[in-house]
Amino acid sequence: MDGIRVAIAGLGNCASALIQGIHYYRDKDPQEAIGLMHWEIGGYKPSAIQVVAAFDIDARKVGKDVNQAVFAKPNCTKVFCPSLPDSGVPVQMGRILDGVSEHLQEYDEDVRFVVADAPEPDQEAVVAALKTANVEILLNYMPVGSEKATAFYAECALEAGVAFINNIPVFIASNPEWAKRFEKKGIPLIGDDIKSQLGATITHRILTDLFRKRGVKLERTYQLNTGGNTDFLNMLNRYRLASKRKSKTEAVQSVLSKRLEDKNIHIGPSDYVPWQRDNKVCYIRMEGKLFGDVPMDLELRLSVEDSPNSAGVAIDAIRCIKLALQRGKGGILEGPSAYFCKRPPKQFSDDQAYQMTERFIAGYPEKVRDVSDYLQRSKETASA
Repeated sequence: MDGIRVAIAGLGNCASALIQGIHYYRDKDPQEAIGLMHWEIGGYKPSAIQVVAAFDIDARKVGKDVNQAVFAKPNCTKVFCPSLPDSGVPVQMGRILDGVSEHLQEYDEDVRFVVADAPEPDQEAVVAALKTANVEILLNYMPVGSEKATAFYAECALEAGVAFINNIPVFIASNPEWAKRFEKKGIPLIGDDIKSQLGATITHRILTDLFRKRGVKLERTYQLNTGGNTDFLNMLNRYRLASKRKSKTEAVQSVLSKRLEDKNIHIGPSDYVPWQRDNKVCYIRMEGKLFGDVPMDLELRLSVEDSPNSAGVAIDAIRCIKLALQRGKGGILEGPSAYFCKRPPKQFSDDQAYQMTERFIAGYPEKVRDVSDYLQRSKETASA
């Protein structure tokens, strides 16, 4: 089968883990492949993904081969596939806009961005680069809070006719105006703010749903996260943190039978701890009442390597977008957005989102409105 041609805007830790993963699973026996939700989607294995264009603004990455640039500072994620062959794809200078927070300049070059001395491309140049490389899907990995930069790359995707996966908490898919524009052009879109494979938000959601299903009244909760990568350093700017906190909080509120008052729920990154590097430590506390109004509380500590934790989800999102392109389906992919992202246009329970995504992959309607039609499709598939 033909490969899946992707471009990446922002070659940080998450992009590094993604690119390492594409090569790591290339020669794996599917029976022994650990860490993937799907080995194959629509006939596409992880190795089908080809990074054919990339944009960044750091002097240590611009001009270098993509597969070498992912190991350059300030990236600090775990190296689990150290020997990557040269891709033949040089990193191009990207558009800065609000992609770099001023407070980062106060820190050592090992942990912050070093802006390259190169001319920034305009929209026309980026669109031309996407078209020249025959890009099918553009992944947005801009730093949290990069609202102008994210809008810039979303515009480029629309202009180039390229599908868009918005991995950060700047609201594109969940913004009705953006969603309509992608739908009108017949371009698939997944977003916003990618979930980790097994991270703080998905764990908090599952526990919250468990409280509800078991008849426990959740009265107050917090989620505090610390980490030492550039993402956590970037979020020391409280303005840039706002959209992240909103995205994570809504992801938990959406599975409650009754929303908690703002004073009783606190979710979001709390501090930057340099020596943690790409390791994220999450602390969750939940207080509630059981049978007979008897109080209870739960405390959990979760430690994960942050960037690889999202890469497996991104690999599935890419392959789902590829299926949409093959099927001529434009606009928001509702099931995959709900399953893969913290802030989709419409929230569903994780069980519902999982089932919707599986139906999408199988080629069925994401929502089963006509059971007889669904059963007939199942019979036809089985007969084939």
